Amino acid sequence: MSLLALGIEDFRCIEAAELELDARCNLVSGPNASGKTSLLEAIYILGRGRSFRTAQTETLIRQGRPTFMVTGRQVAAGRERALGMRFSRTGFEVRAGGRPVSGLAELATLFPVQAIDPEVHRLIEGGPAERRRFLDWGVFHVEPTFVEHWRRFQRALRQRNAALKAGQPATAIRAWEPELVEAGETVQSFRVRYMSAVEPHIRAVSERLLGSPLDLSLHRGWAAERSLTEALAASWPRDVERGLTHVGPHRADIAVRYGDQSARDRISRGQQKLAAASLLLGQLRADAELGSSVAALLVDDPAAELDSANLERLLTEIVGLPSQLFLTVLDASNSALAGLSGGARFHVEHGKVARLL
Repeated sequence: MSLLALGIEDFRCIEAAELELDARCNLVSGPNASGKTSLLEAIYILGRGRSFRTAQTETLIRQGRPTFMVTGRQVAAGRERALGMRFSRTGFEVRAGGRPVSGLAELATLFPVQAIDPEVHRLIEGGPAERRRFLDWGVFHVEPTFVEHWRRFQRALRQRNAALKAGQPATAIRAWEPELVEAGETVQSFRVRYMSAVEPHIRAVSERLLGSPLDLSLHRGWAAERSLTEALAASWPRDVERGLTHVGPHRADIAVRYGDQSARDRISRGQQKLAAASLLLGQLRADAELGSSVAALLVDDPAAELDSANLERLLTEIVGLPSQLFLTVLDASNSALAGLSGGARFHVEHGKVARLL
């Protein structure tokens, strides 16, 4: 689902930009604070409906303006389609092919996009929620009914937690458990199946980037020897005392180990970046093999935290993907970029974007 054109209005420091894009590789250069990352952020929000830098979408509107707008033209299954997103402080308006888009889940299927930015190490260093989002994004794109079961589980979890916090009778609290268990165990089964498919790809990529493969294990969020029903019963006293459901797929995590060490606690920041990139690049390879729409990949300042040898290895992996690529760099003449021949090149300065000949 390549993006052929991009339009930006009043997004961060970019007043207006119209770009004709390459279906394979797009390299964006420019000094620090010029607007390079903002350009990637606009592409990301067109596919995700949110930024990879901030949860406060209203801060993306250019100072003094009431709205921002991002538009795109893409090709999918040989046909072109327009995408458009307008955001004001009252909310989003999103359209695709001239019709309204029903929600972020639909948007994510229309233009799947993934990002490697200077904070990507949070996928390793951060809490379980970071890794659950990574896992569920992948499952969502290869399992058509996953989002339905995930929503059912989240709804039952919210209702059970609300009943716990309100101190309602046990019968009212436990009334939500059959739905929570059925949907939760289905979510878990999807995750397990996806992990078995994606792990070999992550191990292969990480061995090339780090010299040794990462070992992954999925912790499902409740004891392995118990069913979810049994785990809820065992956790009942603590749940009632604290007004919160302590077991279930909302507590799942992926343990990532490098050799005999926890990748979260023991390896350097640069290694954490390569480990996190291994997860994302392995996921993109697995998704393509599983028949999912190949996501566009945004790579912001790949040289950050990496020496020249590791940068070259990372770029070799990126170029080998079947994805449309968008990369930002300080200097387009960097010798490490030699493998990125062809494609489109842009320069950004003071929020103005120009295509280089």
